[in-house]
Amino acid sequence: MKEKEQDFEGALKTLEGIVENLESGELSLTEAIKKYEEGMKLSQLCTKKLHDIQKKIEVLIKDSSGNIVAEPFGKKDAAKPRKRSRKGEELLF
Repeated sequence: MKEKEQDFEGALKTLEGIVENLESGELSLTEAIKKYEEGMKLSQLCTKKLHDIQKKIEVLIKDSSGNIVAEPFGKKDAAKPRKRSRKGEELLF
């Protein structure tokens, strides 16, 4: 039976515990390698989850007509704070 995938917060908390264990210097080399491998898998899981979430985030922009338009997060300059342009666009938070 496949193990249920951890949520981001759970994976991050487990990863933090692994880092503490590795930094303590109390693990044998074999245990440290196993913890390192587990940590790398959790790190990849967290990175994937953040990437997936980033795809879902939208930035709201007010256009020159006063209409609010949603743009994908990460679109060039969409997430950067802006001054009002000649067209009247501004970033809303």
